[in-house]
Amino acid sequence: MDRRQFVISAAASLGLPATFSGAARAQAKLEKPSIVLGVGGKTLLYYLPLTIAERQGFFKEQGLAVEIQDFGGGSKSLQSLIGGSVDCVTGAYEHTIRMQAKGQDIRAVTELGRFPAIVICVRKDLAGKVKSAADFKGLKIGVTAPGSSTYIMAAYAMNKAGLKPSDASFIGVGSGASAVAAMKRGDIDVISHLEPVIGKLEGDGDVVTLIDTRTEAGTKALFGGSNPAAVVYLKQDFITANPNTTQAIVNAFVKSLKWLAKATPDDVANAVPAEYHLGDRDLYLKAVKGSLESYSRTGIIAQAGQESVYAMLKALDPELAASSVDLSHTFDGRFVAKANV
Repeated sequence: MDRRQFVISAAASLGLPATFSGAARAQAKLEKPSIVLGVGGKTLLYYLPLTIAERQGFFKEQGLAVEIQDFGGGSKSLQSLIGGSVDCVTGAYEHTIRMQAKGQDIRAVTELGRFPAIVICVRKDLAGKVKSAADFKGLKIGVTAPGSSTYIMAAYAMNKAGLKPSDASFIGVGSGASAVAAMKRGDIDVISHLEPVIGKLEGDGDVVTLIDTRTEAGTKALFGGSNPAAVVYLKQDFITANPNTTQAIVNAFVKSLKWLAKATPDDVANAVPAEYHLGDRDLYLKAVKGSLESYSRTGIIAQAGQESVYAMLKALDPELAASSVDLSHTFDGRFVAKANV
């Protein structure tokens, strides 16, 4: 009898539900085997664990049929969850805090990115006079979408430098080739964005990097510590009504994170659709190499990271400044704990 058979047999003999063992979880009846998942920029390396789970068949292994709806930015995928057009979202952890403050019970169930992996760059011809966020006044800043995590980080960098977000103009430039084109045309002066967009602009010599949270060191330089990024989040009502389905979703993403922990840049480039490379595989490989450190190793959001994000939001948003959000309601770690068994 192999380990899988033994665990299933043991669970059955003890009268335990299948969700108590890693091997048996895939056998649990899913309340909702077909789900719709929202994402704001699927081609971005910020959301690479989603593409890996899809392309490597990890959703199917869990008995899930996942329809992915790709939106122009994270704020739009959040709106789709609130509106009920999607069941779950891969998006920024900060959205769970914002929604809890508004009385919307939305919770993350697994961390995907332990660092934001967002990079802020200035157009090369302006690099001589724009040397930090303190110089952003009056400039046009490109972000994936207003209200998204790329906007939040640029706004926070300005706040830290003594400026208000309203001191600059924020422009939504999308998540892929449109963002690259906006910088190349000179439509924006600064860009706050993600890989592979940043790698393409850096490789082509179009920008100079000012702030880089692809690494632990860069994240600590801006935030003073950890700052969780992409997560999987759902409405608490969905979690309560569909615990087996929620577990299956988390299982697939944890397997994706474990795959990425061992993957090489070539493995990743071969796994994703060719259009993700933005026409330059070598630059994509470089972007992946620079991003692999940012992915979560366990799927667990550290308490210090939760507090760091909340502090950032309080500094930026007057509505949140006096709020009192119970951060334990922003992350439900039960499912990821079982997935790691």
